[in-house]
Formats: sequence, C-alpha cells, structure tokens
Amino acid sequence: MFSKKKNTSKLDAEQRELYEYARKRTLQKKRLFQHFIIFLIGAVFLIVLNVGIGYQEDFMPLGYNWFVWAILLWTFILLVHVFNVFITNKFLGKEWQDKQMAKLVQKQKEKIAKMQTQAEKDFPANPPQKDTTQKPENTPELKKENERFKPKTNDPEKPDQPYNT
Repeated sequence: MFSKKKNTSKLDAEQRELYEYARKRTLQKKRLFQHFIIFLIGAVFLIVLNVGIGYQEDFMPLGYNWFVWAILLWTFILLVHVFNVFITNKFLGKEWQDKQMAKLVQKQKEKIAKMQTQAEKDFPANPPQKDTTQKPENTPELKKENERFKPKTNDPEKPDQPYNT
C-alpha cells in the first residue's frame, strides 16, 4: 500500500483484450464439449430406459419409439450449439463486432452533430442584441416644475376650472 513500487500490468490494453477474447472462446468450446458429453450420456440413458427397462415401450409417436424423437430433438439443439460456436462466431466474430461498433459510434456522432447544429440554430450562444428598454406610447412631455401639478381643464380660456367638473 505504501510501497514505492507500483503494481503495473505488463500487458497493454490490446493484449488484454486479445487475452479476454481467447478466454471467452475457450469457455465457449469447453461448454460445447460439455454439452456433447451430456448428450451422449443422456442418449444412452434414454435408450436404456426404453429398451432395457421397458419404460413406455408401447408409446410410439409416428411409428418410432419416443426415445428416438427425444434424441433427435436433442441432436438438433446440439447442432444449433455447434453452429453458434464454430460457424456464427467465425462470421460474427471479433472483427464483425468491431465493425458494427464503429458503425454505431459513427451514426451516434452524426446524430449528436445534427442535434448540436439544430440547438445552435434554435438557441444561439450570442443572440442578436435587441433594444430591451420599453418605451411607453404616451410619453408625457416635460413641463416646467410649476406646470406639472396644475389640474387639467377642458377650456383653455378658463385655466382655473378643473377638468372633471
């Protein structure tokens, strides 16, 4: 914890990624072989169960014993597993995944750029300056100090008579 030597990894990011990919592929193949072993044991068990013990001997869908159909179905599932591990992974492997990621990242960058230009267009950073001071439509004229407080009149000839009388 307090030592001067720091524990740095000898592997760089690319080597670590390759190692992780190899580990995943090995695990896929290991699981496939486990599936194959379980399939063999299960098929032998189903045959012994039907032929040796006589379990459901009379049950024959479409003219074949039931264990034949069970083994055929399981064989199909095993073949799908083989297809996924060896064939699909070859076509849809690491390179395909990297290409798809690059396409998606590029598409996302284009969307972000488009949204950013739209946002800049809708909400510019430095909007044009408008005169924000409001000018009242009826601006009173400046009058002399003593004229401002005189009552308004209807008749200009009678300045002493108030406006509303």
